[in-house]
Amino acid sequence: MASATSASGRAEEAQNDRRARESTSPARRAHRPTLRGSCLVVAVALLTVCDNGPTAPSPAEIAAGKTTFRFDTYGDETFWTDTLRMHEVIESAVDPTTALTVGLKVDTDSLPPAVVQGIQNGTIDLHSPATTVALLKLNAVVGLKGTVSSANGKDTLMSVGVTCALCHSTVDNSFAPGIGKRLDGWPNRDLNVGAIIALSPALDAGQKAVYNSWGKGRYDPRYNFDGQNGPQVIPPAYGLNGIHKITVTGDGPDVAYWNRYVGVTQMHGHGSFTDTRLTPTVNVNNPPDQISSKLAALQAYQLSLQAPTPPAGTFDPAAAARGREVFTGAGQCATCHTGPLFTDANVRLHAPAEVVSEPEPAGVPSYASRSATKMYRTAPLAGVWQHPPYFHNGISPTLEAVVELYDARRGLHLTAQQKADLVEYLKSL
Repeated sequence: MASATSASGRAEEAQNDRRARESTSPARRAHRPTLRGSCLVVAVALLTVCDNGPTAPSPAEIAAGKTTFRFDTYGDETFWTDTLRMHEVIESAVDPTTALTVGLKVDTDSLPPAVVQGIQNGTIDLHSPATTVALLKLNAVVGLKGTVSSANGKDTLMSVGVTCALCHSTVDNSFAPGIGKRLDGWPNRDLNVGAIIALSPALDAGQKAVYNSWGKGRYDPRYNFDGQNGPQVIPPAYGLNGIHKITVTGDGPDVAYWNRYVGVTQMHGHGSFTDTRLTPTVNVNNPPDQISSKLAALQAYQLSLQAPTPPAGTFDPAAAARGREVFTGAGQCATCHTGPLFTDANVRLHAPAEVVSEPEPAGVPSYASRSATKMYRTAPLAGVWQHPPYFHNGISPTLEAVVELYDARRGLHLTAQQKADLVEYLKSL
């Protein structure tokens, strides 16, 4: 538009003559744009010129996503209550001490002062399932949403469902182990999801054996489709802003893809999910849809979660500085852990033969082979100090073990000093 208005008068006259001649053609008249159409084209062009990229989510949208992350079950009570009958198990056999043992967490911000005092002085019984029901009534059990009915002075757990926070939030243990303030986005590596599911009276002995085999901090998001037992470590949900491939196999283009997959197929919430790339094809439709309208805000909240900085005194700064040189040089880490996000996931994925975490332990099938891409994403490293064990399958319990594995499988021949310095650098991220 700007270049047209700045053209010479002669060129403009010639152009007008050409348009006039063209307008006499019936074919041209049939395809001549209306004034409304012309305005639309101009408006679109102006919007394109002025667009500075995606609009940042508003504080209200992020707050709505936070509520969804912490408290929304998407109606999955129809599975956890109606099918698995977990409300019966909790009410009869799961006291707070047992709940903490299997990795469930209690949010102190949800506890009234009287309850806090009662826990401190021992007047609240932590060995009674009734106390667990009371905590659920207060929305104090991280990742669990209970509906409690009160009659004649007795609370009854009518239903229970799970939220995103069950696996992807923990607490800071500021009150006691397993009890404290929420840390959203931190993976709950204490959580024994399989052992919890195995408490269901609706499962047979074979199913319970599989779930009990998973262990703390692990979950298999494919088992209910392909029947193969290969649990993966629960990943962090922080530090994802700017990363397009957020899962270990890079299956979807954004967080919303995985949120829909988990919400529909793992939490068993109400909604739909289809991906024909998976084997077998996953096609689940569980109406009415209670997920789609919440995905944008949920993603906004998750992308707002920053990776935690390492606590003071947890690494040697001088050694970390030397380790950075190893990271970018002899260690060859920066070949894939590139840029400020320490990942090349936005430009490429890697075949299983390229990664050091395969073959899988104990003869388990390649996790990539069970995914949509059949490949792996380079893991981002911000906050890596916080979430051992490492790799998708948890084969390295410490950062020291990570470096040893890389050195051995890549044939790097790093010295002991280089390895130690590299570990200190990873601790600093």
